[in-house]
Amino acid sequence: MGSSTRITTDHDEIRRWVEEHGGKPAAVKGTGSEDDPGILRIDFPGGAAEEELEQIDWDEWFRKFDDSGLGFLYQLEKAGGEDSTFFKLVKR
Repeated sequence: MGSSTRITTDHDEIRRWVEEHGGKPAAVKGTGSEDDPGILRIDFPGGAAEEELEQIDWDEWFRKFDDSGLGFLYQLEKAGGEDSTFFKLVKR
């Protein structure tokens, strides 16, 4: 049985999936400017070190997501059926 993925640009679907997995919208520290959050990420518990990511609000995250023409590819479950927090931001 293979893993199952989905790609979306729907803000509600992205937010729901991220929050169901304990994630928060974030950006990589030092990659943005005053009006640009920089490189987008999702901060999951046990993920990247806190010193690498800065949590931002969903409005800011989605503004950059849309302005950059991104899609949200995420894994519904791993090949063995376990839950997954794998995601990737891709060009639309």
